[in-house]
Amino acid sequence: MPIAPDRVRHPEKASRPDNPIQRKPEWLRVKAPTSPEYAETRRLMRGLSLNTVCEEAACPNIGECWKKKHATFMILGAVCTRACAFCNVATGRPDLLDPHEPEKVADAVGQLGLEHVVVTSVDRDDLDDGGAAHFARTIRAIRAASPTTTIEILTPDFMRKKGAIETVVEARPDVFNHNLETVPRLYPGIRPGARYFTSLQLWARVKELDPAMFTKSGIMVGLGETKEEVFQVMDDLRAADVDFLTIGQYLAPTPKHAPVDRFVTPDEFASYAGMARGKGFLLVASSPLTRSSYHAGDDFRRLRAAREARLAGRAVPEALPAAE
Repeated sequence: MPIAPDRVRHPEKASRPDNPIQRKPEWLRVKAPTSPEYAETRRLMRGLSLNTVCEEAACPNIGECWKKKHATFMILGAVCTRACAFCNVATGRPDLLDPHEPEKVADAVGQLGLEHVVVTSVDRDDLDDGGAAHFARTIRAIRAASPTTTIEILTPDFMRKKGAIETVVEARPDVFNHNLETVPRLYPGIRPGARYFTSLQLWARVKELDPAMFTKSGIMVGLGETKEEVFQVMDDLRAADVDFLTIGQYLAPTPKHAPVDRFVTPDEFASYAGMARGKGFLLVASSPLTRSSYHAGDDFRRLRAAREARLAGRAVPEALPAAE
């Protein structure tokens, strides 16, 4: 459930000076969510006491996705143990784990009729396994309730959590996603609790355990990175055999968050997509409104088709833009 109004959402940011919120360009403006399907999806999440990253991260695509009854579940509570400068998810002392959450997620997947589901989480550095067993239970609960639904997970980095990656891979999600978020030079200010090379090691370990498992990562642009740094991130991800890359525009959730350095144009996003395809990714989604789980079901079908084409020696088809 969303954070209670009497709780401070970002205590670590309260003393920071405000950054001006820039007016969004035309290509980033979206309609307010008003559809009956949006309201129905919201009621379902409230009724099952489930969290979604769509709400907690203030995703601009929530109106479009929830109109289609596509929701991205956020497990392990609503409070994160880290304090990334870009993220709107609440930080502080984490919630107690809900032992029934995996079954609740599976129930919601069935009620929404999802063919493809994305499950993410807050960081839980306080847990011995970082929440890996809870991820595995959730995957298995969805499999039991909706055997034909494909499952994509978007996990933390499980830094210093021995055996966590193995636990999640053993549950056999269809896609193992973990976001780098930005270029390594910006990590100290944007992701102070994370380490760039820890994430790269995560994908290498996933592929070592299951070479056939699809892997995915995403970055934001507009935080002050250079094009050359973005190209280096692409090379690092390909060296880790990551299959799918998403690139989207960073938007500051509040004046206390990291400021937007600039708004990247749609033409620049198209250029990034072309470069990434040239570097060998099976699939690339690159647009101002691209987010990790945006159009994830359609993208998963394209991802499988791209692998089949490559294995058959055919040209890999170019992915459609994530925002059409």
